[in-house]
Amino acid sequence: MERFQKLALAALISVLLLLFVGAIVRATGSGLGCPDWPTCWGSLVPPTKVVQIDFEKIDLEKFRRQAVRHGRDPGTITRESLRDEFNPVHTWVEYVNRLCSLPVGFLTLALCIVAFRLRRRWSAAWWGSLAALLLVLVNADLGRRVVMSGLKPGIITLHMALAILLVCVLVFVIWRGCATPWRRPSSGPRAQLLWYVGLGVFVLTVAEGVMGAQVRELTDEFAKTYGSGSRADWSAKLEGSMVYLVHRSFSWLIVIGALAMLGLSRKTIKGGLAWPEKSIGVLVGAMLCMGLILSQVGVLPVVQVLHVGAAALLVTVLFFWLLATRPAST
Repeated sequence: MERFQKLALAALISVLLLLFVGAIVRATGSGLGCPDWPTCWGSLVPPTKVVQIDFEKIDLEKFRRQAVRHGRDPGTITRESLRDEFNPVHTWVEYVNRLCSLPVGFLTLALCIVAFRLRRRWSAAWWGSLAALLLVLVNADLGRRVVMSGLKPGIITLHMALAILLVCVLVFVIWRGCATPWRRPSSGPRAQLLWYVGLGVFVLTVAEGVMGAQVRELTDEFAKTYGSGSRADWSAKLEGSMVYLVHRSFSWLIVIGALAMLGLSRKTIKGGLAWPEKSIGVLVGAMLCMGLILSQVGVLPVVQVLHVGAAALLVTVLFFWLLATRPAST
């Protein structure tokens, strides 16, 4: 592997880690653990105890403006109410999430600089690196807007969609950033069919990720409206929503598509199944099991985090597979 590819791989790993930590933030309800930005409770390093916060220096008007964006009465925001709302666990989970975004920025910037120097050798990798840096900058601003909007649902979904796009761009840079990109030779009349089946599974997986973010938003909204301890009262509403029904149906299409893809790969690709196909099979199976737990048992935080992590890895491997197996005529 070229040094440039290793740098791109480091950037990709940092993004996947950030997605994983972001899932922990959502699962623990820590999205507003740091209610201000770019500081956290008025400090660059957040407190661990409420006594460490100097509420006299807190800009109440800033917090009240944010309360309006949350749909709360700004008159209820006082220094006493802020003191009661402070949760050190939520604060540090969100703060770690912010810290994990720093390597993403530094690594994509470094990748872009190195790619610029190598642009004559690998022009496609240079343009991909530039696109990755722009996506990081846009998503960083979007992350700020997520906090300032009070976790507004539409912005959260767009934030996730751009993160998925960033993963795909970095996978392309890794694959293309060398003299001879890795290929999985396929032959016969089924080669093109195999690639299109894989493309279908990839598109469905991305759509599942976006809809999964929307389902989670509905879950948060119902929990806020009916109470987090009354899941039985609002689960029927969630399961009756169109987004949830389509999300559940697509999961079975992904399973069927993945099985067809693996079967065709065994007959079409020289050497049979290798690590990409095997990884796809394992990840789809794991996601199916976790999806059943989430729908039949409950929205368990640990399972939810693992589900998001597996989905991010599946998108990564699927896109790499599409690049490596693309027939010359496609």
